This record gives sequence, C-alpha cells and structure tokens, in this order.
Amino acid sequence: MKNLLLLISLLMWANEEKPMEKVIFFDVEDYEREFLVGACEGKYDYTLVSEPLNDLKKIDTAFADARIISCFTNSRVNAAVLEQFKNLGLIALRSVGFNHIDIAYCKEHDIAVETTPNYGNMSVAEFAMGLLLDVARKITRSYLNLKEREVDPIASIGFELHGKTIGIAGLGAIGAEMAKLAKGFDMKILGYDIRENAELEEKYGVKYTDFDTLLRESDIISLHMPLTAENNHIIDAAAFKKMKNTAVIINTARGELIETKALYTALTTGEIAGAGLDVLEFEETLSNPDYLDDIDRLTNKDLRKTLLNNRILTLNNVIVTPHIAYDTKEAINRILKTTMENIGEFTQNRIQNNVAW
Repeated sequence: MKNLLLLISLLMWANEEKPMEKVIFFDVEDYEREFLVGACEGKYDYTLVSEPLNDLKKIDTAFADARIISCFTNSRVNAAVLEQFKNLGLIALRSVGFNHIDIAYCKEHDIAVETTPNYGNMSVAEFAMGLLLDVARKITRSYLNLKEREVDPIASIGFELHGKTIGIAGLGAIGAEMAKLAKGFDMKILGYDIRENAELEEKYGVKYTDFDTLLRESDIISLHMPLTAENNHIIDAAAFKKMKNTAVIINTARGELIETKALYTALTTGEIAGAGLDVLEFEETLSNPDYLDDIDRLTNKDLRKTLLNNRILTLNNVIVTPHIAYDTKEAINRILKTTMENIGEFTQNRIQNNVAW
C-alpha cells in the first residue's frame, strides 16, 4: 500500500505544471514582436522591452529574477547591469557579435552567452559590396547633389571595380561571401586570416598574404573580423600610412577595428580616398542620444570619439549607415529562429552556440 501511495505521489509530482522560465527580451523592434509572441506564448513567462539594456538606468525590479535575457547589439551589458539580475543563467544574443557583453563577468558567474551564428553572411557581404559601389561611383553624393539641383559631372567621377585589388581582412563566413561577390566583379583578391582556406583559393582565386602586404597592395580594404583584444584598432595611423592614397576602406564588422582619430585624419588629409562604414567606434552616441543626456558619465575619450564621428558624417568621401548591414527579412528570421532554439535548448539543460564557457 505504501509503495502504491508513493507511486501515485511520484506520478502526481511528475504531472504537476512546472513554472515557466522567465525571459526578458530587450532591444525589441516592432518587426520582431509577432515572431517572439508566437514563439513564447504558453511556453515562457516573457516580456518584450523596446529599450536597449544598459547602465543608463536601473532595470525594472520585476526583471531581477529572470533566468534568461535576450538583447541586440544596441545594448551595453556590463557588470553594473548584470549584477542586477539575481538568477541569470543565459544571455541569448540576437547577434553573432558579443563585444557588447561583459564576457569576463559571465564566465565568473556561470552565465552562458549564446550567439546566432551564420544568420546574415550574405546579407552583410551584399551590404559591404553596396557600400563599396556607393563610394566608388559616388551614388549617394550624386543623388544628394541632384536633389539640390547641383549636378556636377566632374564631382561624380568614380572608378570601376573590375580589375581592382580588394583586400579582405577576415575570411570567415562573411568574408568568404565577400570574396565570392568580388570574384563576380573580376577583382583580384588578397586575403588575411589566422587560418587559410584552400577552398577559397581554388574557387575565388584568393591569395593569402600578411596584413602589411594587404594594406600596401589593395585598392579596397574590406574588414570582416570579429573584434578581439588583439585586433582592437588594427587599423590605426600607421596602417593608414601604408595604404595607397587612392584606397577605400569598408567596415561592416565592428567600429573598434578602426581608430577613429586616425580614420578622420586619413580621410581629411588625402591618405586614403574614401570609406564606407556601417559601424563606428562608440557608435551608440549616434544611434542612442540618451547616452549624451548625462555628459559627466562619459570620459573625455568617449566625447572625442563622439565629436569625431559627427565630423566624419559631414565628409563628402564617406558613406555612413547605422549598423544595418544585417538588416534583411531573411537574416532577421534566421536570428529570431536561432535565438528561440538557443533558449529552448537551454531550458532542457543543453548549451549551444556559447561563447562564455
């Protein structure tokens, strides 16, 4: 009889409805809401928050016990933010980059940080090529001049991509797609990466070389590296001096790869011919003006970068976009799908796409 009662108790316990995991999504855009509601309804205790997650203000106290949070690259998740979450086990990033997260804190506190790899390889590569075409043929500049009825054929003279040498720094998934596109324009392709890929050499004619050679010999330099402590400011004043004065630099990776003051100097003194930039160092002060509400919290270095970024926006030989290279319907769907898969696996005690452990 006791065994029967024990069995019944165990069955009742097994069938009890377990509380749903609390998940807070930050940085949520309107176009994400329908997907996230459909994916979360009835499965998670979820909240969708439009604002990014950062230390500009305290988190809502109702979020403090969340087991899972999700955010995009507009967030800045440092230790001051993370220590407000008392039960955090997973940060489910809706991005492949993770330099906006305090990884050291997460490692110390056993918080998984999971990314969404390979969601936008072609989207970002196509955008990088679009920036290159815009700079090379002065498309946006010509359009703006036409709107002002200031048509100047001389000022609109650009250059062909055919036969030019493009140096691709970082030949992972996105860099490989960029090489594929460059091959279609019949460009010569130099490559720099810590690992060489024989398939890219064979299919697209990529010639691997050292970084200095890539800088000296390329007509176009396109950055596709993840940001690390080792390559922060890999493009600095010394790097610009090695480039051709006709060179164009394209950056759809991370703004911190290029030192801002050196970039501004190179663009305004003729060290290089132009730039196409989807990312900037300390770009959050442009995309989120709230960062400038409290000037006292910003360092002098932050303020200098902000001032230089605003000056860069005014230059005629630059195209700047607000970190949207990934922004296609196809890429967004892949981001959201992978994010929810990551969350689902975590709730089953399985870790995937983790960068913190």
